[in-house]
Amino acid sequence: MKFSLGPIQYFWPKAQVQQFYRQAAESAIDIVYLGETVCSKRRELKLDDYLQLAHMLREAGKQVCLSTMTLLEAPSELRELRRYCENGDFLVEANDVGAIQMLQEQGITFVCGPAISCYNQHALRRLVGMGLQRWVLPVELSGQWLRDLLSQSCIQDIRDCFQTELLAFGHLPLAWSGRCFTARSENRSKDQCELCCIKYPAGRTVTSQDGKQVFVLNGIQTQSGERYNLINQLPQMHGLVDIVRLSPQHEGTFDWLAKFKANQHGAAPQPLPAGDCNGYWLQLAGMAAG
Repeated sequence: MKFSLGPIQYFWPKAQVQQFYRQAAESAIDIVYLGETVCSKRRELKLDDYLQLAHMLREAGKQVCLSTMTLLEAPSELRELRRYCENGDFLVEANDVGAIQMLQEQGITFVCGPAISCYNQHALRRLVGMGLQRWVLPVELSGQWLRDLLSQSCIQDIRDCFQTELLAFGHLPLAWSGRCFTARSENRSKDQCELCCIKYPAGRTVTSQDGKQVFVLNGIQTQSGERYNLINQLPQMHGLVDIVRLSPQHEGTFDWLAKFKANQHGAAPQPLPAGDCNGYWLQLAGMAAG
């Protein structure tokens, strides 16, 4: 079992991003995803900056993937997407079907990101035929769903052709919108947002009338209010999940990486912190902690 760092979901200053990836280079992480996946207006780092980080991380022995935008809204974003797909050096995580099409046309293998709605064996087999070499499960799928899917006969004969990756730690990306909810929360329009989401390095929380945290606003992305945490389910993933993904946090990411690695065989279980959940994987309500 390997461990990966997903792309940073939030808007952090350039210096903070660079420091985070210097820590990643010195950590025990196996795979690192780089790139802006949420909002094209977040331009603290450009593709050339990410490529510099990618070379630094590869020299440190990490496998590096470039992650593409999830929601494309302008011709300029399509041009940037093509630059990612044609980087010529690093594997690409496709987070929308436009990226998959570009990569397939060039005969380039790819990672299918969790925003792609791949829910059954027929879709998965089709994507493998298009060049998929790694599949990141949609975040709402359960362990039993994955077990049933991988046991299908039409998947068994291609099981060695792809890897399965699971987002197992971090606030879950649930939806993307043409509107920016972080800007709206400050009574700003999307076009005049003044990049206010940089003030919220862990997103902006939304609570219900009874005080329960139900969502996290992250620009045009809506995340789960509670943090997903499957640290105690790792022993049951062997044979199903090849790569366990941690989503970068504002604080404590590498401490959690150490805890995950220590418990991959069940030797160091952890009490689930208040505000963490694991319901989707256990076929419970998403906010549940089983």
